[in-house]
Amino acid sequence: MIKNDLFLRILKGETTERPAVWMMRQAGRYLPEFRALRDKYDFFTRCRTPELVADITTQPVDIVGVDAAILFSDILVVPQAMGIEIEMKEQVGPFLPHPIRSEADIERVEIPDVSHALGYVMDGIRLTKERLAGSVPLIGFAGAPWTIFCYAVEGKGSKNFDVAKSFAFSHPEWAHSLLQKITDTTIAYLKEKVKAGVDALQLFDSWGGVLSPEDYRLYSWRYTQQIVEALSEQVPVIVFAKGCWYALQEMSQSKAAALGIDWSCSPAVARQLTGGKKVLQGNLDPAWLLSSPELIKEKTWQMIRSFGKEHYIANLGHGILPHVPVAHAQAFVEAVKTFKE
Repeated sequence: MIKNDLFLRILKGETTERPAVWMMRQAGRYLPEFRALRDKYDFFTRCRTPELVADITTQPVDIVGVDAAILFSDILVVPQAMGIEIEMKEQVGPFLPHPIRSEADIERVEIPDVSHALGYVMDGIRLTKERLAGSVPLIGFAGAPWTIFCYAVEGKGSKNFDVAKSFAFSHPEWAHSLLQKITDTTIAYLKEKVKAGVDALQLFDSWGGVLSPEDYRLYSWRYTQQIVEALSEQVPVIVFAKGCWYALQEMSQSKAAALGIDWSCSPAVARQLTGGKKVLQGNLDPAWLLSSPELIKEKTWQMIRSFGKEHYIANLGHGILPHVPVAHAQAFVEAVKTFKE
C-alpha cells in the first residue's frame, strides 16, 4: 500500500482534496546532493548503478516533499540498448558519433531483449521501491519515438532538428521503419518497468513541437498512441508533448490517463481542447522558480485556480532549471499543498 496515493487517485479520475505535485527533472542539478554524486560519477554510470539511481530518485521526495518520485534515468538508454552509440558530453549534452543516415543504418538497429539490455534499469526500480517503502508512487518514463528518432538521426541536440525532419520527409519508408523499431522496443521496455514495480508511466515527446499538426500526427502521435494502447490497461500513462497544444483534442480521446501541458498553452485553452474532465498536468514556466517565494506562491495558486483543483496535477511546463534554489522548489511544492480557493 502507498501511504500518499494522491497522485494515483487523481490519475484514476477521483475527486481529491488538493492537486498532487511533482516536478519534471526533480532529481537533478538544482540539488546539492545530486551535484555531489555528479562530481564523483559520470552520467551513464549514475544511470546504470542501482544504488545511485535509488539515491538520486529519492532525494527530492525527502528534500522537497513531492507527491511522486520519478525514476532517475534517461530517455537515451533505449536507443543505446538498440545498438546506437551515444555519448553524454559535459556542456554539450547527447552526442552520437554515428547517427542514422541510411537504410543500411536502420537495418543494423536492433530490437533488443530489454530484460537483459536494460536490466540495470529494472534493478534500479526494485531498489528504489525498497527505499521509498510505500511513501509515494514511483513514475517510470520513456522518450516518445519521434523524440528518440530526432536524436538518432540528428546526432545531437538541436533547436529545430532540420536533419531529422529532412530525413523523415525525404525517406518516409525508412523513417517509419525506424520509428516502429523504437516503438516496439519502448513498449517492451515499459512493460518490464511495470513488472519491476513502477506505479505510473510518462512519455516525453520533447521535440514533437518541431512538427506541423499534420506531420505530428503522422510521425509522432501514431507511435505514441501505440505505446499508450499497449500500457494503459496496466498502469496510468501520462503523455507530455511539448509545444503540441494543437493535438490536445485528439490526444484527449486516447487512453492516456493525463496530458502534460507546457507554458505556451493557457489552462483555459487546455481545458477547452480536452473537454474539461481530462486530467491535466503542468504548466508553470520553470523560470518562475527563479523569482521570490512569495511570487512563486502567487503564480502557483493562480495556476491552480485557472486549471481548477480537480483532475489536476501541479507541475512545471518543462524540467526544473539547474540553478533554481532548493528553497524555491520547496516553496512551489508547499504552495500546492497549502492551496486555498
